[in-house]
Amino acid sequence: MARIFFNGQAMAGGPFHASVADGLIGPVRTAPGYRFFSIGDVCPGLLPAPGTGTAIEGELYDITLEHLRDVILPGEPRELELGVIELADGSACLSMLLARGELEKGAHKEITEYGGWRAYLATLGRTA
Repeated sequence: MARIFFNGQAMAGGPFHASVADGLIGPVRTAPGYRFFSIGDVCPGLLPAPGTGTAIEGELYDITLEHLRDVILPGEPRELELGVIELADGSACLSMLLARGELEKGAHKEITEYGGWRAYLATLGRTA
């Protein structure tokens, strides 16, 4: 089993939640030190940014590595890659991160100030 932080469409209420619902542990926040981006208002991208004080909300899940390999990763957009983050409690877990080189493209809107995907979607009149 692997612990993974989801902060977008796989969270409760999102379109991909059904594929991970049985592994939900509960709501969590990252440790401070992350920026957050909207990828075309379709999904978010988390970016480690040491020295920043921002924590991002999401949900923690326990899933099998096989489920990660066979179901989760094939459905992720090319703008994201698997990485390891730090949670508010100091523990480490997997998460989908903004892929290397994506920030430099300047194509993604920074939404760090909202602190999470649901709060950002609310500004668009949408729900997760």
